[in-house]
Amino acid sequence: MKLCRIMLVAAVLFFLSSSISVAGDFDWMHDFNIQAQADPSGFKARLATRFQIGSAQIDAIIGNVSNPVDAYMVMRLGEMSNHQPEYVMKKYKAGKKKGWGALAKSLGIKPGSPEFHALKRGEDLYGCGGGKYSGEKGRGNGRGKSKNKG
Repeated sequence: MKLCRIMLVAAVLFFLSSSISVAGDFDWMHDFNIQAQADPSGFKARLATRFQIGSAQIDAIIGNVSNPVDAYMVMRLGEMSNHQPEYVMKKYKAGKKKGWGALAKSLGIKPGSPEFHALKRGEDLYGCGGGKYSGEKGRGNGRGKSKNKG
């Protein structure tokens, strides 16, 4: 009986810790939504500037997603995968319950890529110069495969 309790507690802790780590992947999204909902017109203007698209296209995307951050993600994943936002929107609607990693993978973006990890951390929210991620390569002394190749 004591062994069953220990196993049950261990299982609960395992599932709680895994759900916390999954939620932490895109923890910036909540704040992003709050800011976008506080200033909808400013949010639309920032998206138009960031992705260089017109307000009609932005309105169409925002009108077809659950949250403002979903509109940003649709446009950003389209940019990362070189697909039009309309194509990404179709993929989003078909598999939105699978998560952003699955959507990225279906668009040809590797979920383990540095760009996708930067996106998960909320870097580059407003362009390469506007976020924390600048796209520069590291200058460490690691043992990467491309060392000494120019």
